[in-house]
Amino acid sequence: MADFTVVLPGVLQPLVGGQSYLTASADGAVTVGQLLDSVTGEYPVLARRLRDETGALRRFVNIYVNGDEVRRLKGLDTEVAAGQEVLIIQSVAGG
Repeated sequence: MADFTVVLPGVLQPLVGGQSYLTASADGAVTVGQLLDSVTGEYPVLARRLRDETGALRRFVNIYVNGDEVRRLKGLDTEVAAGQEVLIIQSVAGG
């Protein structure tokens, strides 16, 4: 069983009770989409902030696996191995 950690930015932490990261366990590698399903299961508001109605990543959400933005890899199908850092960055617009 492997453990996976998703690091959250401060703007999303209130949606998960103030936690700075969420963890999940799985057998072997998982995809980013599977990992998001797992860690957001108890947090439907977070799930809606990250993905739209079709399940696609929202335009203002960037996810990095070991420093590589997943849209430049295989998107939500990008594989994550145990020990790799998964970081969510949400763009914040100002005005």
